[in-house]
Amino acid sequence: MANIKIDLTQKVGKIKPMHAVGQPPIEGLELSMFDNLHYLAEAGIPYSRLHDVAGSYASNIFVDIPNIFRDFDADVNDPASYDFVFTDALIEALVKAGIEPYYRLGVTIENNAMIKSYRLDPPKDPYKWACICEHIIAHYIDGWADGYHYDIKYWEIWNEPDDGLRVSQMWNGTKEQYYELYDVSAKHLKKVFGDRIKVGGYAAINFHAAVWPEKYTDTSIPYIRRRHYYVEFFHGFMEYIQKSDAPLDFFSWHSYSETEKAVQVAHWVREQLDSYGFTNTENHLNEWNPFHRERGTAHHSAEVTAMMLGMQKAPLDVLAFYDARMGGDAYGGFFNPYTFEPWHAYYSAVAFNHLYQLGDEVFSESDTKNLHVVAASNGIKTAILISNVTKNELELNIDGVDLSGARYSVIDQPRLLSWSPAVTKIAKNQVVLIEL
Repeated sequence: MANIKIDLTQKVGKIKPMHAVGQPPIEGLELSMFDNLHYLAEAGIPYSRLHDVAGSYASNIFVDIPNIFRDFDADVNDPASYDFVFTDALIEALVKAGIEPYYRLGVTIENNAMIKSYRLDPPKDPYKWACICEHIIAHYIDGWADGYHYDIKYWEIWNEPDDGLRVSQMWNGTKEQYYELYDVSAKHLKKVFGDRIKVGGYAAINFHAAVWPEKYTDTSIPYIRRRHYYVEFFHGFMEYIQKSDAPLDFFSWHSYSETEKAVQVAHWVREQLDSYGFTNTENHLNEWNPFHRERGTAHHSAEVTAMMLGMQKAPLDVLAFYDARMGGDAYGGFFNPYTFEPWHAYYSAVAFNHLYQLGDEVFSESDTKNLHVVAASNGIKTAILISNVTKNELELNIDGVDLSGARYSVIDQPRLLSWSPAVTKIAKNQVVLIEL
């Protein structure tokens, strides 16, 4: 028996944007490439993080700084130095679909950098790089260079610069060179745009060695040394920007662990930010995808839903799934790469959006480990979302609400958020949405 308690009178906060995604579903480089954004709109996806867009080198046309500002020696103030065409088309389509871009300033991962890297060296002039970023932001929020007046809040400086102690796929420089780039760029961008934008980074790889040091003691093993380097990089970054008084509106990090472990890291990150005095800095997990090789299964969906629910109750502000692309990549967990039809995890986001639309989280509690639950209400309607990532079928006992007129929807292997008769037992790897 699993006991769940709900108290509609006890508001505990807002339902947070836990169903944001990484790159959007772009289907080929043709006139219809943005047609499938309707799936994100229908799921109420709040943000799409623009990193690794459209494949290697961002298809040489999207988002990345070298794709927009192709000659670093060009005049930074001349609109002719910038090629916005494809990124304009992408951002226009996202905004039209009601999805706010979350813009990564930097470059796409180079998975074969061990052969040769092309764009991973630190910018040779950090201040000029910051000015290039300034003009890109101005194009999208201030109309510079025949641009737009969009409300795009999040601007992230690079991705995974802590990818060191091996042939890096993201950053060929030292950690000190990244600290300088962040410091120069963040200060400049906030000086120009103020509180109209939020600047942050650095999309850290993971902090396993800090949260579970007992598991990472043998530093003679290369991957363990790397995990210690990630932690060393973090503390060096925080000490640097604390001393230099650089702004950090949000701190971003990554995890491919299951919910229980990722939640522990979220608490660790929050504690560390607070300890360095960055108490107002938002905490973002903007790359995650547990059991990604099981995409298209009920287990994957249950784990994805559990993460959204677990992070809703954790000290986290934004959660962005990696990712919502279409095609053959192993991390594209929302869509079948052959038919482009939505998979189970897509409906996890749809289900969470039922909570998000109601606004307020109300008290909910499960007495069973790995049976995750969150409830939301707007004072008229209530929704309860439950995910069972235990290894057992469980009888459900839900106290505090009248379920006599409830509507039940289920995600399991054959059903994709489909109507169901009243659910009194929840199978393992099953997601249940109850609406009152």
